[in-house]
Order: sequence, then C-alpha cells, then structure tokens
Amino acid sequence: MSKSASLMSKTETSETLSSEDLEPLFDIGARLKAMRGAAGLSQRQLAQRAGVPHAQISNVEKNKISPSIATLRKILNGLGVSMADFFEPERQFPPGPFFRNDELIDLTSKVAMSSIGTGTGRMFFRQIGNAREHNLQILHEVYEPEADTGEALLQHGSSEGGFVVEGELEVTVGDEVRVLKTGEAYLFDSRIPHRFRNVSSGRTVVISACTPPYL
Repeated sequence: MSKSASLMSKTETSETLSSEDLEPLFDIGARLKAMRGAAGLSQRQLAQRAGVPHAQISNVEKNKISPSIATLRKILNGLGVSMADFFEPERQFPPGPFFRNDELIDLTSKVAMSSIGTGTGRMFFRQIGNAREHNLQILHEVYEPEADTGEALLQHGSSEGGFVVEGELEVTVGDEVRVLKTGEAYLFDSRIPHRFRNVSSGRTVVISACTPPYL
C-alpha cells in the first residue's frame, strides 16, 4: 500500500492540489466515539476486538494521540469498518469506466496528515472509483519530503504493487529496504510488514494498486 503532496491538479492533466484546496481537518476522535457508541461497544470491548490497549482507544477518542495508519486500521477492524467508510460513509462513487481528475476520491484530505504517519511531511491518497465494488484499490499517492507511514509497520491481507512516477520512495518489506527512483516499482504480499517513506528533498508521486482494498 502505500498508503503526499500539496499539489494535484484542478485540470485533467498532472498539476497538483494545493493545501488550500483541502477540506477542514476531520475529527477522528469524535467520529470513532460516535461509531463505537452506535455499535454498542465500550472502549474496553472495542480494544479487545481490535487487539489494542484500552487506553489507546480512550486517547484516540479524546484526540490526545494521533494514531498511525496501522493502528487506526486495527481499531476500525474491531468495528468492521473500512478507512474510506470511516472518513466518508455517505460517499457516492462516480460510475466509471472513465474518471476525470476531479472525480478521484480523496482519502486523506479530511485527516490531519500527521495522524497517519510519524514524519513531518504530508501524504495524499486519491482513489480511482469504487474499490470495494471491484475488489481493487488503485491510488494516486503523493508524499512530501519526510512523509512516512510510520514506525508501526503496515500489514494486511492483500497483495500490492506500485510504480514511482516522480521522485524517490524508500520501501521497507520485511527485512529488505530499498530506495526506489522514478521508473522503478514494487510488488509484494501485504501480509509482510511494510513501510513507505520519502527520504528525499522533493515530492514523490506513486501509482499503486492493492487487492483486496486496504484503505
């Protein structure tokens, strides 16, 4: 996955989104508390289902901590909810088969970017169409310098691959680490712990695919 850039275009070509175009930050804590309540679960029950410490649920709901992608995904698994549904449950997907630039689904503009990684750089993920319907998630990913999916490595039951369109991306898969440059790619079993980081001074753009969908 892989599972940042302040730039993706308003035209149908390849410019980029400025941070001014982003929507207000999403209140992760309030959303999690509301969904937990709707499911009739106590914080302790959700923690047991998700396999995380009880205090972590409390701290996330109070916005005392910003969970990594991996941690938030574990918590949502305990609720049986996808990341996309968590952030925008009423979303209507364009039918396809073709998609304009402005029809790509922004999966991160409602989230404080620091809440899904440990680096100082931001990440932006945009999805093509309805990933669940096709059992395939295709993402346009942008990583600002120092963007990082986090020291808590990602791990999920999928296969994923990606192509570096611009810049450099450090990819960790198990015990292997490589910095991929423009024109290089990756493909691996997502059950192997993995991580993505932009360790360069410029932005990185990646086109990735994951099946079944992760975010």
